[in-house]
Amino acid sequence: MAHLACSNGVSKTLPPIPKLANIPNYPKKVTINAKITKATDDVEQVLLTTRRVSISIASISLLANSSRGIALADDNGFWLTTPLPVPSVENKIANEETGTRSFLKKGIYMANIGTKGSAYRLNKYAFDLLALEDMIGSNAWNYIGKYLRLKSTFMYHDFDKVISAASESDKPALLDLANRLFDSVEKLEDAVKAENLPQTKSCYLDTTAILQEVRTRIA
Repeated sequence: MAHLACSNGVSKTLPPIPKLANIPNYPKKVTINAKITKATDDVEQVLLTTRRVSISIASISLLANSSRGIALADDNGFWLTTPLPVPSVENKIANEETGTRSFLKKGIYMANIGTKGSAYRLNKYAFDLLALEDMIGSNAWNYIGKYLRLKSTFMYHDFDKVISAASESDKPALLDLANRLFDSVEKLEDAVKAENLPQTKSCYLDTTAILQEVRTRIA
């Protein structure tokens, strides 16, 4: 029994706490054993089959929509379902000795964006190549070479379209400008491949002067 002291110093004895009857003692941890029955297996099999059917239907729907999109894209002139055509030029802007240009990249599709689109891109890519100056001397030879070839390839074919659409009086000057540009680009490409910094700087300086002329001529 517990003793409790009152304020007057007299001790009183508290009665014992009665026990609650009919309350079973449960264990602290309860372990539940579950058995997988055949019915459970059947339900899982049905769910799995249903999921597979749903995925198959969704895949068929996606393929159908994709095919419909391709069919619509055939009409806009920017989509090909055949191998990439090999681009060619109508004017004499290729290297007379090789019959081509060393910087031309293969396997590039150039959509027909019209004469105005080609003139705009020609001007823009000339501006992009003028920004290469910051990269020269930074040991980024591989990047410079790839960037130079990609931009020059588009400029080569765009220049051909611009020349073809020009008047007879303007064609000679445009042909001369194009050939001077691409002759200079080939020399610059050779210097970049050799990783010759002094030669690269010299060739790039000559190329930038012609690029500025291109931007002035084709505005």
